[in-house]
Amino acid sequence: MTDISTAIQSLNTKGGNSHEYVMTGTPSNEAEYNSQVKFISGSDASGTAIFSDTQAYSWSEISAEQSSLQTAYDGLAYARDRAVAYPSIQDQLDMQYHDTVNSTTTWKDALAQVKSDNPKG
Repeated sequence: MTDISTAIQSLNTKGGNSHEYVMTGTPSNEAEYNSQVKFISGSDASGTAIFSDTQAYSWSEISAEQSSLQTAYDGLAYARDRAVAYPSIQDQLDMQYHDTVNSTTTWKDALAQVKSDNPKG
């Protein structure tokens, strides 16, 4: 599951914000989020953080962003699986060389097999 920090960073990026925060624990509901995540609104003369009385993002915004990010991550599982299944670049170049010399299709066959074994979602 995509974590809360990733969701906050994503919301910051989307909104052009730079909300800094401190998180203690791993909140899994609104009450925990409100008690464990504190956004920083500034600092005092000695540089100590001053925490905001309100959350920069609501629990529903965080939950929706987590869900959206997780869906995007899950949708690219095939790409992660393919990346580890493909032969190394050195092996692929060797296959291409031998295919050219021997009029074979080893390289194309190897890549087609990886794609077949790991179809797009």
